[in-house]
Amino acid sequence: MSEKQFSRPAFFASRIKTWGGWNGLWRLTKDALLRYCVHAGGYGVMLMIALMFFYLVAMVMPLFVGSSIKQVGGYPVPDSAAGKTLLLGMEEKNKLGVRYTDKGRIIFFETETGRSVKTASIPLPENVIITGISREGGDQSLVAFGLSDGKALLVQPHYALTFEHDQGVIIPSINFPFGQEPIKLDESGESLSRLAVASEEGQATLAVMTASGRLVLTRLAAISSPLWASGFKIVRKEFTLPLGPIEHVLLDKAGRTVYWVEASGVLNWVKVDPAFEVLSQGRQDLVGPGRKLSSVTLLNGHLSILAGDDAGSVSQWAWVLGGLDQSVLQKLRTFNVSAQAVTSIESEQRRKGFIALDVTGKAALFYSTSERKLLEYRLSENKIRMMALAPRATALLSESEDGRLTLWRLTNNHPEVSLKALWQKISYESYAKPDYVWQSSSSGNDFEPKYSLTPLVYGTLKAAFYALLFAVPLALASAVYTAYFMAPAMRKIVKPGIEIMEALPTVILGFLAGLWLAPLIEAHLFGIIFTLWVTPISVLLAAYGWQYAPSSWRHSLPDGWEAAFLMPLIMLVVWLCLSFGGPMEAVFFDGGIKDWLSQQWGIEYDQRNAMVVGIAMGFAVIPGIFSIAEDAIFNVPRHLTIGSLALGATRWQTMTRVVLLTASPGIFSAVIVGFGRAVGETMIVLMATGNTPMMDFSIFQGMRTLSATIAIEIPESEAGSTHSRLLFLAALLLFMFTFVVNTLSEWIRQRLRRSYSAL
Repeated sequence: MSEKQFSRPAFFASRIKTWGGWNGLWRLTKDALLRYCVHAGGYGVMLMIALMFFYLVAMVMPLFVGSSIKQVGGYPVPDSAAGKTLLLGMEEKNKLGVRYTDKGRIIFFETETGRSVKTASIPLPENVIITGISREGGDQSLVAFGLSDGKALLVQPHYALTFEHDQGVIIPSINFPFGQEPIKLDESGESLSRLAVASEEGQATLAVMTASGRLVLTRLAAISSPLWASGFKIVRKEFTLPLGPIEHVLLDKAGRTVYWVEASGVLNWVKVDPAFEVLSQGRQDLVGPGRKLSSVTLLNGHLSILAGDDAGSVSQWAWVLGGLDQSVLQKLRTFNVSAQAVTSIESEQRRKGFIALDVTGKAALFYSTSERKLLEYRLSENKIRMMALAPRATALLSESEDGRLTLWRLTNNHPEVSLKALWQKISYESYAKPDYVWQSSSSGNDFEPKYSLTPLVYGTLKAAFYALLFAVPLALASAVYTAYFMAPAMRKIVKPGIEIMEALPTVILGFLAGLWLAPLIEAHLFGIIFTLWVTPISVLLAAYGWQYAPSSWRHSLPDGWEAAFLMPLIMLVVWLCLSFGGPMEAVFFDGGIKDWLSQQWGIEYDQRNAMVVGIAMGFAVIPGIFSIAEDAIFNVPRHLTIGSLALGATRWQTMTRVVLLTASPGIFSAVIVGFGRAVGETMIVLMATGNTPMMDFSIFQGMRTLSATIAIEIPESEAGSTHSRLLFLAALLLFMFTFVVNTLSEWIRQRLRRSYSAL
């Protein structure tokens, strides 16, 4: 047998013997496997946290991607022989465009190629020409033609979607909702030079300016009844106008507010009731001295007026709540387009955005609420005659002076978001002053979304503050007593009892807080506040008086069992405070502390408030803080406490000057863990508060937190919408906040451990 053949088995045998035999080898193998599994688990957790972070970032990033514009088609005006274009439009899918001409022709065409699809004509009487045209704002598409004989004709384009050869085809047509016969709006028969139209629920309202300068308001109400023939009734109202020439006439969507703008830039308005009786009227200079008004329109929702001037700026004037609950017209903000005069302003139909065009063909896209200038682009070297935004604001159609139409594709997904809109006060329509507001959805397209995250972050910190204000003193004090002063037999009962509270579902705590605790606190508010003051004073007085008790009593009480004998006293004090709280409240606060707080201090009381959340969430946070802090105090090396006592220090001195300092890293970690739990808590704040996003630190008012907002609104948000991505941004804020807080706390804990490790 060779030396090589002999040495290999001997080598393995010696190694196995070194490892302690086969049992030792198996033990080492299990240790190695367990070590690798622990490492793999740790790296897996880190990987999952990183993936969660990058997923949230990926969902949030589109909010901050800029807008863009791209030309996708250009061609001569379709069917140019049909007349000069008075108005342009597009259907919702941007496939078909429509132009209305001065000869009464309505031409439908493909927006990308310019190919004519259909041509319709309106029935013009002989020797009558079109003197004005107006389209209804918002989602409606009613178009009014003003005629030279004082009449008007209302038309409405309709687009039907059909399928041919498995492909969708849009079939355009023209409807006449109030008949094909022109409607007489002015009895004198004067031509209509300016007009505006609005419609709702089977009726239309028109504001027209006659050639002689009279303003006539007309309402057409459809009649359909088994007893009468279908038709409509007409109600008219004439208004006295100023002496200056009128350049623009505007009408809000309800037909209740009429605006007319003088050439000097002064806006006049009249608000009327359904019977056209005047409710209020007024005047406002839109551009100020030294400037001329060049363009004016209504913003979507018709609560704001956009006024462009010859200096290249657009100012937004909105109706806001003023004194005596009256609406006043107030300038909210100004947008800078360029240094040239603004010739045209087109508002989006479903958002608070608009596009402004200057005399040189430069266009700028804005969003009013976020005060963002989204993009600017020169559409043509020639002057642009007119333009039209698609209903979803995803395309723009422009016609230049040289007779060419151009289709532009717009990418503008999240204009509502800006750093100012998220974190600063914003001036909103109908609001008396700038404010922090979260109001993410409504039933109509006229709604102005309000996406301020400030009240949500404020509410999150407020809920965590009051929860910790309730939980930290109780948890730390009980941890100190349980770990250092309590008898071991009693500790074996108390510690598991408190720790098992953490297994209680927070939804149960929220349910009890909302349906039982909140009404209880409201009914016994003074008694509960009185209890919070009297209970600790009673415990201190009992401890002080105990030293004067007979020695036989004091020596009969086993060391460390004092808390058990204090419990009946505490229960008695609480019962007395709640029982006599009502009579005391009636004597000292004229029958009700809530009314007294409201009248004397202006503090309103909401049943589901921060006090309820603090108590309920405090019970959820206490077990975690108590367990970590109690373990840290109990595990302080025994020789430190024995040495301190041997040197003559009392137990209290030993606790405050030795034990707490040594256990401070663990106590600090306990508080931070409780803080993280309170910040991320969802169900309790969801069920125990009114979920009102408000900036009020009062303990008697509610709040709305980031986590509760995510839980409430994420099921109803549209995937990929601004609202949905902002909820992901709220989740990212929670993620980053807890990560930063935990990282910082771990760094501080390590420093504290190094500082007191020498003890």
